[in-house]
Amino acid sequence: MPAPHRKTDTALSITTFVIISIIKSVAVIIILLTAVAYSVWLERKVSARIQNRWGPTRVGPFGLLQPLADGVKFIFKEDLTQPHVYKPLYIAAPILAVVFAITSISVVPFGNWVTIGSIKTPLQITDLNIGLLVILGITSMGVYGVALAGWSSNSKYSLLGGLRASAQMISYEISLGLSLIGVLIMAGSFSLRDIVDSQGGVFWGFIPRWNIFHGQTLAFFIYLISAYAETNRTPFDLPEAESELVAGYHTEYSAMKFAMFFMAEYANMVTVACLATLLFLGGWHGPIFGPPILQALMPVFWFCLKVFFFMFLYVWVRWTLPRFRYDQLMAFGWKFLLPLAIANLVVTALIVAWRA
Repeated sequence: MPAPHRKTDTALSITTFVIISIIKSVAVIIILLTAVAYSVWLERKVSARIQNRWGPTRVGPFGLLQPLADGVKFIFKEDLTQPHVYKPLYIAAPILAVVFAITSISVVPFGNWVTIGSIKTPLQITDLNIGLLVILGITSMGVYGVALAGWSSNSKYSLLGGLRASAQMISYEISLGLSLIGVLIMAGSFSLRDIVDSQGGVFWGFIPRWNIFHGQTLAFFIYLISAYAETNRTPFDLPEAESELVAGYHTEYSAMKFAMFFMAEYANMVTVACLATLLFLGGWHGPIFGPPILQALMPVFWFCLKVFFFMFLYVWVRWTLPRFRYDQLMAFGWKFLLPLAIANLVVTALIVAWRA
């Protein structure tokens, strides 16, 4: 008779696991979309301060409801489709960009494990032992949305923007990938959770054992520069250089399809900031103090604070540095950043082999 009970317990465990997974998926998507919306608000506010302006102030206190107003505007705006576009890919391009940008967040851990009832679950949608490879694979597919948008628009300006994006992303993906191999060598795992765990503790008594302080400082700056180019942000926003290509690959888009490209860009920014936090800044590691409830929330707080720092840095750089010429952009990636990433990889491998 115990067999039916075991089956019932297994079925209940699977059902509970599925329910928890659905709840986590919905929560992460809502949080990500909210972060994307308020990243736009943050950029408008910070850029206004840099230029001695106020930024959004009319809709809600401090303009906090401005993202909601912009979303409503995009939804009800007239959606114009030019007669010369190739409709199937023209419609699919922004959808691909958003789907790949949002999907990559599914393997990002936001904190330690938590216990819900009798089930212990990680603070992430799914815990994969090859999480880093999954993120790199998904984000690298995002270039298809940009390239197809440029081609399907059947416009010279859009096509040039799409071609520039393809060449730029492929070029800087190599440097970005090589900058991460040193971290993988030191952690000995592709799991993002294992990489964060390897950065626990301190050395010399007070310096956190984060990779940015522990042998991968150069790799961090290579990753940071490559990430700017990957997400098409100034000074690497040549695929959508307004002064040269009208608006780049999304010239022929309007209304919600136009907004989807912006959603994809800011979602990629959040993913890049999360990845930088996990790989170089110790993830959720930080000082833990206070009552038990506060101690349980502190890891998530430190993770969010580090991600916010990178988002602020994104905005700060955009409104401070001028745009490169395209030949300078490509030369910098192939002739400077790539050799530097290879040198960092070789030195890291030699040091780890020598210590072993």
